[in-house]
Amino acid sequence: MNFELSPEQRAIRDTFARFCDERIAPQAAALDEAHAYPMALVKELAGLGFVGMRYPENVGGTGVGLMEFVLALTEIARGSMSLAGAVAMQSLMGTKFVHMLGNADIVDRLFKPALAGAKIGAICMTEPNAGSDLGGIATTAKKVDGGYRLNGQKTWVTSAPVADFFTVFARAGDERKLTIFLVERSFAGVIVGREIHKMGVWALPTSEVAFADCFVPDGHRLSKHEGDGEEHLRKTLAEIRIITGAMALGVARAALDEAVRYAAQRQQFGKPIDRYQAIQFKLAEMATGLEAATHLVHYAAWLRDTERPHHAEAAMCKLFATETAASICDQAARVLASYGYAMEYPVQRYLRDVRFTLIGGGTSEILKLIIAKEVTA
Repeated sequence: MNFELSPEQRAIRDTFARFCDERIAPQAAALDEAHAYPMALVKELAGLGFVGMRYPENVGGTGVGLMEFVLALTEIARGSMSLAGAVAMQSLMGTKFVHMLGNADIVDRLFKPALAGAKIGAICMTEPNAGSDLGGIATTAKKVDGGYRLNGQKTWVTSAPVADFFTVFARAGDERKLTIFLVERSFAGVIVGREIHKMGVWALPTSEVAFADCFVPDGHRLSKHEGDGEEHLRKTLAEIRIITGAMALGVARAALDEAVRYAAQRQQFGKPIDRYQAIQFKLAEMATGLEAATHLVHYAAWLRDTERPHHAEAAMCKLFATETAASICDQAARVLASYGYAMEYPVQRYLRDVRFTLIGGGTSEILKLIIAKEVTA
């Protein structure tokens, strides 16, 4: 076994680490406080090729592996979870089905500009009564002459306030099975509703989206046939879980670094607090947890890149990395004590933002059920 990164992988990691240190970290707090989509930085990252990393060169991407994407995304999340969430959506969930299933017009007019950050994509799947339970999705698409009439309510739509197009899961056909549609914001009947105010990732706007008798042309049905939506979604879920784990690694690294920095400077009873065993134990446990989570996420990405079975490992890495990151952020706040509660220090932001990773891609409880099913199969 060789755990060493290749020269190309190190170069990619180092490029985005520099971008984090020079462009993201210095303005992360201001971005958060502005409560606005980080459009300028999204476009900068698109210009660096990040958004197109998982897509082939013939459509404007660079076609690198998931491992390379994970390394880059981890560094972005180290600087800002809001920005990491925005570009993760743009790079995968908001564009994946458009590239995979869209016709030539859709690819040229919407997908390719999205790789450059000129168009923003979002995905509409969660509903007021349907989160982990895909069977609860109630949005319908009724066949009419030349297309479909879409009706329903979606919620927790990341990037919705700025999105130019939406990938929508709805029930279609006599069997009312999940079918994928591409809905442009300009279509009549698209209603971007109230913004959901969250405890974290303040620079990543999230809204409700409704479809009121919205006409969707036949060419905008991404599904090759009615009812194949769940099949396509399940192929992508593992990748979503792995990249969510990568974002957790980034915020955990930021929290650990801040705790180490603070502990070396903070004096109590005549010496820095990192000389005290109670603090040393915390730092040791945080570092060990982060190292273990990193190996698990990287292993799952390697399995995906080498086309080996990886669905159980994707669930495991997401479960472990996100729960570990949440613990690390909590412990970092404890190391800083009262300053961990102060808005002037970044640890409070890490503590708020890390919870974002616990939800997206499947809750820990759902992931445990998936892992248990694999173990007992």
